[in-house]
Amino acid sequence: MSPASGRKPLISGNWKMHKNHLEALQTIQKLTYLLRDDDYAAVDVSIHPPFTDIRTLQTWIESEKEHLLLGAQNCHFEVQGAFTGEVAAPMLAKLGCLLVIVGHSERREIFGETDEDVKRKVPAVFAHGMTPIMCCGETLEERERGETEAKVVGQVQVGLAGLKADQVAALVIAYEPIWAIGTGHTASPDDAQAVCGLIRETVADIAGDDAAAALRVQYGGSVKPSNIADLMIQRDIDGALVGGASLEPEDFARIVQYRLQG
Repeated sequence: MSPASGRKPLISGNWKMHKNHLEALQTIQKLTYLLRDDDYAAVDVSIHPPFTDIRTLQTWIESEKEHLLLGAQNCHFEVQGAFTGEVAAPMLAKLGCLLVIVGHSERREIFGETDEDVKRKVPAVFAHGMTPIMCCGETLEERERGETEAKVVGQVQVGLAGLKADQVAALVIAYEPIWAIGTGHTASPDDAQAVCGLIRETVADIAGDDAAAALRVQYGGSVKPSNIADLMIQRDIDGALVGGASLEPEDFARIVQYRLQG
């Protein structure tokens, strides 16, 4: 926990469409062997596997009394209905999920999710006792045109519309520049801080200074053991949304243990 902010960092592993339920179980068994109680005391750690893995991981985490937080990668905004292939928030809550990623860039870019879709999903997650990790970020073309600020501010404003201040305070926002996801390119610590700071300023304008101070802001985009420490020392970065590196227990454990570097 940062003495300055009082916000406990959150390191989240987004497994995307990787690992069947047997592979998933082996992965978290290896991961929890590498992590210690003082790691969990310093950092919240969440794993977001494919839907087909969640029940297996829930059963193991609960039986072993592990400290890992179980999460999902997406959900629908309706509680039920004729939405073939979708999964509702209350279904995830019954499986022990505590966090749900909402509006990931791959959902936006590949599957056409809009800011309005995200706006409907965030309160749906809250309504069932879970915490949204709401994603935002710009493409390379938008960045080169100098549109980063407008894009990110716009996404945050729409995503938070209608929420109460206490909900905003409990939210997690992940800044994930689309040009850095899975490309090996990472925003410099200064660039990442600039946008994460902008997000917090935007939240303050929407929900007040107290909500902005409590809100956790993650950075996502080719996060690795080699760059996590430099990102985490930034004032407004409270964690990371980790893709590829979270698939390898050794790499992800080193990211969680960033404070031991140096």
